[in-house]
Amino acid sequence: MKARDIMTANPKSASIEDSAVQVARAMRDADCGSLPVSDATGKIVGMITDRDLAVRGLAEGLGPDAPASKLMTLFPFCCSPDDDVQVVEKIMTDRKVRRVPVVDENQHCIGIIAQADLARAATKKAAVTDHEVAVVVERISTPGDAARRSPPKGVDPYASTLVITHEL
Repeated sequence: MKARDIMTANPKSASIEDSAVQVARAMRDADCGSLPVSDATGKIVGMITDRDLAVRGLAEGLGPDAPASKLMTLFPFCCSPDDDVQVVEKIMTDRKVRRVPVVDENQHCIGIIAQADLARAATKKAAVTDHEVAVVVERISTPGDAARRSPPKGVDPYASTLVITHEL
């Protein structure tokens, strides 16, 4: 089974200039807890979650006008639509992320795969087993290290549009 088979296509997204309140409203309207963040060219440069709004924004004293670029997680670990679901599971477990953006050859986000998508695939008895879903959820939920959010050595996070695709 491929990533394209279980992804949610055309997810709502945010731009790096969107304010925290715009991002929160977009999440509310789309009934989701995270959005891919794109630069002016449409390339994905980050992910922002409702937790980012609270922990990186509110808890740090940033107001509703704080830009997404100050709140997002940089360097999202992405996959291609042709990657096997096992690649997505590995990204989730190795990087302790609950969602994996699916990008095209231009690094534009064309879909997103969440834990729930893996669970739905398992209920359809697709190429994902209940056991695999349980392992992914357990490993993601294990307290982890903050290194997964750090950019690679030597990369200026504000001068780059680096997207890491299944480089595990």
